[in-house]
Amino acid sequence: MPRRRKRDIIIKGFSKLLKEDKLKIVAELMDKQVESMDLMMSFWHSDYKVQEIFDEFSENTISNFYIPYGVAPNVIINGKNYLVPLVIEESSVVAAASSSAKFWLERGGFKAEIIDTVKLGQVHFLWKGDKQKLLSVFDELKTFLRRATKKITANMEARGGGILDFELIDMTDKIPAYYQLLISFNTKDSMGANFINSCLEEFSVALKSFLGDHEQFEGEEKEPQIIMSILSNYTPDCLVRSWVECDLEELDSVDDSMTGEEFAKKFQLAVRIAEEDVYRATTHNKGIFNGVDAVVIATGNDFRAVEAAGHTYAARTGTYKSLSTVELKDGRFIYSLTLPLALGTVGGLTSLHPLAKQSLEMLGNPSAEELMMIAASVGLANNFAAVRSLVTKGIQMGHMKMHLMNILNHFEASDEEKVKAVEYFIGQKVSFNNVRQFLNKSRNLEK
Repeated sequence: MPRRRKRDIIIKGFSKLLKEDKLKIVAELMDKQVESMDLMMSFWHSDYKVQEIFDEFSENTISNFYIPYGVAPNVIINGKNYLVPLVIEESSVVAAASSSAKFWLERGGFKAEIIDTVKLGQVHFLWKGDKQKLLSVFDELKTFLRRATKKITANMEARGGGILDFELIDMTDKIPAYYQLLISFNTKDSMGANFINSCLEEFSVALKSFLGDHEQFEGEEKEPQIIMSILSNYTPDCLVRSWVECDLEELDSVDDSMTGEEFAKKFQLAVRIAEEDVYRATTHNKGIFNGVDAVVIATGNDFRAVEAAGHTYAARTGTYKSLSTVELKDGRFIYSLTLPLALGTVGGLTSLHPLAKQSLEMLGNPSAEELMMIAASVGLANNFAAVRSLVTKGIQMGHMKMHLMNILNHFEASDEEKVKAVEYFIGQKVSFNNVRQFLNKSRNLEK
């Protein structure tokens, strides 16, 4: 057995090592070094060229981490039927999306609309000048900035996108001499992060040039200090809305213990609680992102950016609230979700990851706007399923039954034991302890 590496040893030049050498260094930290290396290597893609692509997605890669890739069938959105790819490790999410899709299939499906697709970037700078002077030549500055990025924006403009507008934001009441250029963009079917950031960096150079050369300014006014230039992942004007609706009588079959109207009112109260209580709102919105994130990951988009924007949007009033709302009107149940979603269907991982490309093909190669509507609708589907369970049978029965296989795998159950357990727990409460007792009893009987 090779001697284990001490954990406090500083490793220099790690990123320059071959992948195999990095893996050896990691394995030296493990109790079973050979087995650890074999495990890591077993997750390498069999096609060297594909693995090479994966390795270049990130830094210091030594293996791949698998997450289940599932599908939800019969998701009807604006009359179109989708088979939606979902990448997520939580056992109940795909089941919840599929269950909701089936439920709303007979009630008109999901409706969705794009409210807007504006994305934002900022140039942050310090400037000890006369704000009114800058405002007086702001139209001239905007023209100058557009001209400075003409080569960068040409292709995007040819696709119908580009720079939309500029705004000067005065933040001097918060930080002395602090201003922002807030720039809005339309990036069409690309998420647009690289495009936006490239424009912003050119804007920072052009701003210095404009103020330095313009006769209107003098002294310190000619010397802005650029702090940073970066897009914002908060996109409150890149919005999508998804909703479902039906007559209250169409909800009569949801639960035997209540009428459709009683269910709708209880459901509405549960959502109202998520609008008023931050503890409930956090879990409520997490349920939405169960579905949204699964679509976002499957299509090679940035789920961290999506989550950050969504949670910020949920707190835009100063209080963190539910992203979904319920309306009971004229005998109708209307459940809707509005959230910011900056997604892309071209460029980046969507074009490089083989399964991301496959996901988009499965969806019919949608535009970015169509993908926004799909992700939002799946988010609403998961949210509906979760709240429906909470106000009827409770969340644990369905969730733990989906979790049964994970518990059985934890106890290293055989295939035969799994079959017996699934049958036994049809009418029994699933819990870690109950599964353990079932297996212990079953194994003792066999001795």
